Amino acid sequence: MKPDLLIATNGFKGTWPSIEYGAWLAAVLHAKITLLGVTENLSPAAIDDHHPLEDVFARAVELFQQNSVAYELEVQNGNAEEIIPRKAKHGEFITVIGPLGRPHIRRLITGRSIRHLMEEIEQPIIYVPVTRLPLNKVLICIGGLGYEVNAEHIAMQIAMKSRAEITLLHIVPPMDMNYPTAKTVSENWQHLADTNTPVGRSLRQAMEIAKSDGLTANVKARQGNVVEEILAEVKEGNYDLLCMGSLYSSNALRQLYTPNVTAEIADNVNCPVLTARYKRE
Repeated sequence: MKPDLLIATNGFKGTWPSIEYGAWLAAVLHAKITLLGVTENLSPAAIDDHHPLEDVFARAVELFQQNSVAYELEVQNGNAEEIIPRKAKHGEFITVIGPLGRPHIRRLITGRSIRHLMEEIEQPIIYVPVTRLPLNKVLICIGGLGYEVNAEHIAMQIAMKSRAEITLLHIVPPMDMNYPTAKTVSENWQHLADTNTPVGRSLRQAMEIAKSDGLTANVKARQGNVVEEILAEVKEGNYDLLCMGSLYSSNALRQLYTPNVTAEIADNVNCPVLTARYKRE
């Protein structure tokens, strides 16, 4: 079943890029939009006051109409970190979100909202700190364990519609374990696609899918700290979209990468980030 888009805003101006990006994506994928407005901390005395959501909704409706996409509007009262996951669970959505404008002290105490939302939302998420359009370059991180497959498939669909160039990236972390597969990866990290390792097979399979879709694709590998190397590649490559699997898809992945690589990356990149959990057939 083709997913719809759930775009969420609490009225904070930093969520507007996610609305712009969602409108574009809905037109590309021929998807319907549900724009969810979350009214937070509304006191009875302020019930008749002008709320920022009113302006956001007015601009959003105009944008949706310009892009000729189907949409519906919904407003709920409460905490966005609770309301958005609850709504996401009630449909086949790709959830599109941006920064919620939390005070610095709150982020220090409870962590960034994107980390909590990634943990609670099982469906694919696109986090949009800034709008990067048109879509020309897509970076897909391949871990070799298959947990990125769902994100990879969605990214390929978006790239195919946009005729964007695909780069498949694998990071070879420092190896503390001396076993044959790890040794092969470490010794052949610059041409992993030629190896008979899990990551080599994943890279070849992704290349075949990209070529069958008529996309231009290439493989890159870097060696070092996973978070640092992904951030460096995103900056150097000037990518318009980054795609990764989610830590929360498997306990095994939780043990491999600490802290949460995807959330750590989303906190620090200047482009949209697509993440989707691994689901066994």
